[in-house]
Amino acid sequence: MIDFVMNPLTIEERKYTYAQSTQIQGQTGSIGHLRGDFGSGEQFYTTWDEHNSRLKTPEFSSELDNVINTLRSNECGLLKSRRSMKDFAGNYPESGFKGSYTTEYGFRVDTEKYSYLLRCNPTQGDYNFYCFCYQKEWLNRHIDRASQDIRFIDSHYKELFRLPDGEQITVTNADGEKRDFTCRYIDEYHLEVGNNLYHICEFAERMERSGSTYQPKEIPLPRECLSTLPSTGEVVKIDRYQKGYTPRGVQKTSEENRNLVDLYNSNHGISKAQEAAMLAGSMFGWHTPAAKPKNYDENGSPIKPKNKDYER
Repeated sequence: MIDFVMNPLTIEERKYTYAQSTQIQGQTGSIGHLRGDFGSGEQFYTTWDEHNSRLKTPEFSSELDNVINTLRSNECGLLKSRRSMKDFAGNYPESGFKGSYTTEYGFRVDTEKYSYLLRCNPTQGDYNFYCFCYQKEWLNRHIDRASQDIRFIDSHYKELFRLPDGEQITVTNADGEKRDFTCRYIDEYHLEVGNNLYHICEFAERMERSGSTYQPKEIPLPRECLSTLPSTGEVVKIDRYQKGYTPRGVQKTSEENRNLVDLYNSNHGISKAQEAAMLAGSMFGWHTPAAKPKNYDENGSPIKPKNKDYER
């Protein structure tokens, strides 16, 4: 048994339970990942995929064995069996997220030096878990920097927009053909677009030379914004993907508060649709359709859905 801290994955952490490029593996201190399934229900079959043999020290290998054995123990049960995994995940509904085909569950285990990010799927016939192993300090540093978002500029370094790490842009070529690409943050001046690595200015220059344009596939959420509480008119600060809000200092009348919020958000390029989505996400969950700016009009009012639910 080994002592560790275990929590459901944050939205930002979930993307690190999938295969990464060599650039991101290097920046996050990715050691490797363990893939496993429970066979008919209680067996335990695993395979190891190594990312960096230099980081796979005897110290790490010993700790990984201890972590996995603890997760398989009766005291934890996450990796004991398919049924046990399902029961464990049911106690943490906030760990669930939409996977490729079904709901999956994510957990992060932290020790003094290492982080183990688990993506779990208690479905028979699928691999039941992936455990991606990282140098904790390197992973935390990369996630913190990636939260600054990816800068998209023109060839004169004028900022066009920012995109949260892992979201998509739509590129329209000179013939009008559209293609979507997932984008990843590398550092302040580099990004990945699909499978290709670019300097941010190099990407802009290539797009301009080819006559292509690019924009977010969906209106992104800002890192933060101000809003007013519908019940009191109080000014609050909302951070993307964080539950709840933070009150903001001295309060005035509801009308004055609203004017202050509108001025702040406008000066920071935040639309009323983005503000409305941020407020809904902080109150009702970031997985809900209400947390998507595309479901609001330019005044921040919900767009009447064609079906029963908002567009997802």
